[in-house]
Amino acid sequence: MLSKTSLGIAAAGAGICFLGYCIYFDKKRRSDPDFRQKLKEKRRKNANKPTSRGGSASTTKFPDPNNQEACQQYFMQEIQLGEMLLSNGQIEEGVDHLANAVVICGQGQHLMQVFSQTLPPEVVSLLTIRIPIVRQRLQDQFGVKVEKKTEGPKIQQIAEDDVE
Repeated sequence: MLSKTSLGIAAAGAGICFLGYCIYFDKKRRSDPDFRQKLKEKRRKNANKPTSRGGSASTTKFPDPNNQEACQQYFMQEIQLGEMLLSNGQIEEGVDHLANAVVICGQGQHLMQVFSQTLPPEVVSLLTIRIPIVRQRLQDQFGVKVEKKTEGPKIQQIAEDDVE
């Protein structure tokens, strides 16, 4: 049988060999004459390509502003997505979804006051920058200036027993 010492030495040797191979491969890759050119092209493609996030704000279709039920459902969906993305550290994407919610909400000013009290100041400032852009997209999508005459989502009081 092999002793623990010889087994440890074998494992260390395998680790050193693997590390040596990684260093060798990286040096060979970097010394390739096309490496820098390929890297620049890849970075250029990524910079020009819009971020591929599921349901991003730039590709999201707004519901019909006259359909209050669809607006409420969309509002809740965007709030949940925005909060989830912010909690995961994806600030830009979260702000995009929260801006969608503020624009579609009938009480946008009140919602912004709530956000200014609950969100970090950096997020609120990004949100205030993003809202006019999203509002313009909504107006472009429906062809006319959209002024919501509905009340927006109704806030219901819930009992303490309903909260988990």
